[in-house]
Amino acid sequence: QVQLVESGGGLVQAGGSLRLSCAASGRTFDIWDMGGFRQAPGEEREFVAGIRWTVGTTYYADSVKGRFTISRDNAKNTVYLQMNSLKPEDTAVYYCTARWGYPVKTVPSLNTWGQGTQVTVSS
Repeated sequence: QVQLVESGGGLVQAGGSLRLSCAASGRTFDIWDMGGFRQAPGEEREFVAGIRWTVGTTYYADSVKGRFTISRDNAKNTVYLQMNSLKPEDTAVYYCTARWGYPVKTVPSLNTWGQGTQVTVSS
């Protein structure tokens, strides 16, 4: 079992930045891919960004490409999501997720999830 704990959410004005952190513990050697999803009120949970744990390859949703950067620190078992040029439409609960053997975008119901952290962007 892998446990994920997010931190770093909050309130920011449009155009501002936030950095989310996700610390993994437990069977971290099982992790193959990590990433982030978000869910706005009344909306489905959507993929934001992912990173291949061992090689560091990254991939993004078109809506955040060029504004968000995902990175990881293997020594700390931590993934970071740097969010720049934030927009009101980025407001959502952001969830960290991890998966063994497949990208986190693939059948996300099979992923391990963190508890989520609120990000609110005011206009």
